[in-house]
Amino acid sequence: MAAAVNGWLLNNFAATYKHVTYLNFCPINFLQARNYAARKGTREKARKKKVKVVVEKVGFIPHDQRALARDKNKKKLEEKDIIFDDSKKPDPEDNVWICERHKLKIYSFEEAIQSHRETHHPTIYNMPNAPISAFIELDMQGVKKTKFVDTFSRVVCLPHTFNHGQNRKILAFCKTTEMEDIAKEAGADFTGGKPLIKQVQNGAFSVKDYDVIVSEPSILPDLLLVRGLMKKNFPSIKLGTLNSDIKMVVNKFRNGIKYTAKPHDLLKSYGTTDVIFGTLDMDTKQLEENFAAIVLDINNAKPKRPGPFITRTRIICPPSPEQLKVDFEQYLPKVIEAEEEVDEKQDAVIASH
Repeated sequence: MAAAVNGWLLNNFAATYKHVTYLNFCPINFLQARNYAARKGTREKARKKKVKVVVEKVGFIPHDQRALARDKNKKKLEEKDIIFDDSKKPDPEDNVWICERHKLKIYSFEEAIQSHRETHHPTIYNMPNAPISAFIELDMQGVKKTKFVDTFSRVVCLPHTFNHGQNRKILAFCKTTEMEDIAKEAGADFTGGKPLIKQVQNGAFSVKDYDVIVSEPSILPDLLLVRGLMKKNFPSIKLGTLNSDIKMVVNKFRNGIKYTAKPHDLLKSYGTTDVIFGTLDMDTKQLEENFAAIVLDINNAKPKRPGPFITRTRIICPPSPEQLKVDFEQYLPKVIEAEEEVDEKQDAVIASH
């Protein structure tokens, strides 16, 4: 930039400043002009601010697996990091072996119970009546490869009751006063018929105070008037709360065990559930019958697809860290499965003709 003042040629701002300093006045008004581009990345940063970043929720990661999750080169945990697979490990050759290097030994149910009784003896853990439970692993694969079984909860009625600590308030709707008496004897906290339905409809009686609502099918048309007030607790066949045998239904939810099966946070095809089925001081035969009832009830929740639903069952008894693997397949209805296979073969033969 150049400017002429009284015959002087000012080639740059330094010369102009020196000239003005001697003359004590500024003959020219200099205007600031930007003749360069914006700083690199400014527009790009502004553009990125407008884009909403969605953070994917991965759930809780155990402490021993967080190092893998922090690894940038490993975006997700592999199946072997979540599921303990011992199929490729050798069988133990004698009665002393390292568990991490060999397959899990398959115990009979009696051996597993006896082993836990020995560790909970008064000379060791001193808990002879400790609660014992089954840790059951599930294949949560649905009918389609892209679909998986969601978290579900069920109540199983055990043949031999014990103090499991699960208390539920039961409300029973019955058609007649005779059935109300039967429901009360079975353990229902409150019973009623059409007059009780009218009280619920008018707001004089609240159904929110009860955990389970059971009913007979004969009173269901009258019960539809207050369906909106019961919401998810409305009696239904799917929930097992609608049945003509009101005594059996009340007894199931009074003494039954509630369990929840849920998939893994990262591997949706792998699910687990932990179900208590008795205490160590109970008879072994009673414990086995309770265990068989739980295995059968869980298997009934299986999706309609080929392949097993239950993959492995281990019996645990805290505070002992031992997890004893037992054979659960002997408690499944093999006869029914064989009949289904025969029916499928017959359908295939008919379709071919």
